[in-house]
Parts: sequence; structure tokens; C-alpha cells
Amino acid sequence: MIRSMTAYAGGERATRWGTLACELRSVNHRFLEVGVRLPDELRALEPQLRERVASRCSRGKIDLVMRLRAPEVTGALVVNDVLLAQLGELARRLAPGFPSLQVSFTELLQVPGVMQGEAVDAAALHAEALALLDATLDSFVAAREREGDKLAAAIQERVDGVERIAAEVTTLIPLIREGQRTKLAARLADLPHPVDPGRAEQELVMWLQKLDVDEELDRLGSHIVEIRRVFTQREPVGRRLDFLLQEFNREANTLGSKSVDSRTSNAAVELKVLIDQIREQVQNIE
Repeated sequence: MIRSMTAYAGGERATRWGTLACELRSVNHRFLEVGVRLPDELRALEPQLRERVASRCSRGKIDLVMRLRAPEVTGALVVNDVLLAQLGELARRLAPGFPSLQVSFTELLQVPGVMQGEAVDAAALHAEALALLDATLDSFVAAREREGDKLAAAIQERVDGVERIAAEVTTLIPLIREGQRTKLAARLADLPHPVDPGRAEQELVMWLQKLDVDEELDRLGSHIVEIRRVFTQREPVGRRLDFLLQEFNREANTLGSKSVDSRTSNAAVELKVLIDQIREQVQNIE
């Protein structure tokens, strides 16, 4: 299963103490890094929230944000008269030292504890938050998978291109070898002194062996088979693909360094272009 590391998901859940909102967003990262922002009522829940995210995601820089929006007041307002009186007394006592200080009534009401509501049941609120996170994670992972399907299609197209070029080079190699043999024979014929045929054949064989790329093409074929197999796995495959691309690149470099023909040189360049394009896609994969 191919999953992208970039995704976004959000959700809300109504509770007795207000509306819980959850957002998950992520970008590429070599490892898993989870940043968490929570309201005070959910601070103690942070370790469990991190564990839930880590159980569903293996790579990416993920930001988890939760908010608790106070419910709209539908009944009579309840004011903490004792606290309000204490605030008033404090204001009168400090007034001589701060003659220009003014506090409005609405600002007083915003002081924590002045407006009284239903006491928060921490355990129940935490259960609501965990349920909301699970639902948001479902959407988040689904978004990663949808984007991963697009990445997989783009990579598969380029892997097909690599396979096509490798097949073309395999067909060209016998022709190139025969051409090199003919070219060397023509040069030997132009020499003023005859060359021992056995020695000439031995030198030609040694030279062609140095230019042999059969092993590189075989390994490239096995890498193509492996990358397609990796795409069928359920677990995250980003790191495995990173390693395979290093092997792809190594075979392309060797093919280019051994080339004595413009056709195989061009093929090596095309391979490297496709491999770089695959690498750009793989960098987004979990």
C-alpha cells in the first residue's frame, strides 16, 4: 500500500462542555515527528494522542491540533459572585497606583472562573477526544492513501519506462559488440605490420569484457521486479523504495561509464532522468 506523507483531515464532535475540533496535517519528513497543540482541559491526554497517531503513521512531520469551543449559553447566566467581589475589591485597592487603568464589565466576565458552567468531567471529555482523534485519523489515513494511489501510478509509469530502455539496451548490446569487433579488425588491417590473429582475438575479448553490461542489465531487471513487488505490500514502503532507487542509480551509472556507443550513452541518460523523477515521487511516500 502506497501512502503519501502529505495530507490533511479535520473533524468536530459536540460534547456537554462545548464543541471539540481536531485537525491533522502533515508534510514530508525522513522519520515520524508529531507536534501537538491542546487546550488546557486535554493536556494530560497528550501521551495517548501521540501513541494513537504513531500507531497509524510511520513517517512524516504531523501537526495535531485540538480545540474546545465553549457552548452557546441557552439558559440563565451564572456568575461567581464571590470571585467577582474579590476582583472588584482588588481593582479599588490598586486604583490609586494606576489612575488610567480601566476594566470594562465584559472584560471582567472573561476572567476564568467568573462565569460558571457545568464542571468538566475530565475522563468523559478525554474519551470524547480520543474518539474524535480516531475518526479524524481514519480520514487522514484515507487521504494519504488516495494521494498515494496517484504517486504509485506515476512511479509505475516511469518504472515501465526503465524496463523499456533496459530491453532496448539488451537488444543493442550484441550489435554494438559486433560493431566494435569490425571496427577493431579494420584498424588492425591498416597497421603496417601484421598482428598475430590469436593475440588480436585475445585483446578483443578482454576489451569487450570490460565493456560488458549484462550483469548490470540483469540486476536492473531484478530491481524492477522488486519495486513492483514492494508496491503490493501493506506496510509502509518509503524506506525500501529509497534503497531500491540507490541500486537503480548505481546500475545506470555503470551502464553510462562502460558505454562506447552513443545509443547506450543516451539510454543511460534517459535512465537517470527517469530514476530522478521516481526519486522525487518516492520522497513523498510514507
